[in-house]
Amino acid sequence: MKMTSRKLVEILKGKLANAEWSFDFDREKDSLRVEDSTSNKGVTLSLPGIIAKWETSKEKAIDEVVYYVEEALIVMNKEQELSGKEKSIYPVIRSTSFPTESNEGIKLCYSDHTAETRIYYALDLGNTYRLIDEKMMQKENWTRDQLKEVSAFNVRALKTSVKEDIVAGNVFYFFNANDGYDASRILNDSLLQSFEEKIEGKMAVAVPHQDVLIIVDVRNDTGYDILAQLTMSFFASGNVPITALSFLYESKELEPIFILGKNKPIQ
Repeated sequence: MKMTSRKLVEILKGKLANAEWSFDFDREKDSLRVEDSTSNKGVTLSLPGIIAKWETSKEKAIDEVVYYVEEALIVMNKEQELSGKEKSIYPVIRSTSFPTESNEGIKLCYSDHTAETRIYYALDLGNTYRLIDEKMMQKENWTRDQLKEVSAFNVRALKTSVKEDIVAGNVFYFFNANDGYDASRILNDSLLQSFEEKIEGKMAVAVPHQDVLIIVDVRNDTGYDILAQLTMSFFASGNVPITALSFLYESKELEPIFILGKNKPIQ
């Protein structure tokens, strides 16, 4: 069976059947909005990414989405506090096209990162997390500097699990702990610097979606082509896509690069 957006929407509607939840399929954006009718809070799902995961994981991909939506909607309808939960606050990387306000019109807390990415802040709730907005901050008199400091400390404390792979003479390092903060590890300066010290060629970094960070020791031109293909593939299959572009890392700076097939990158 070939999965289409229409079929996927019908499957999700069936599995997420709840009298208080409404569904809005946007054909143009190829997305599905699942919303609690009483609070008008909800989540928007990008369907192409889910279909890509279904191609390889079938029912498991559907079950993961259903679990994510159910947990998210339950959490959204509970009041959350930051004080006393400092160890549960983390930065999350998102595309610059990601909304800067919640669906209720409340501004989300975020910081600039690169031309392609922004840093948002999340309160970890165990099985899911909630993005921190200005209303939560004002309620407890938190400052943005507090948020930055606490989240930066917590991301540095995350355990690091890395898989190494050598392709055409280039060394690829994959960080995939599946804790929701793999891409966030790009904000761990000490981690990036430790890799920069041992890399022999050019150091490239990629965060195609939320659940992976890729660091590459690019030792020849073929390495750039492989990285471009790999990043695009990950970007297309991720639940929360970030960017298909990669970055060169040098002296604590990330510079977006455009990789043309069979060519060196253009900065």
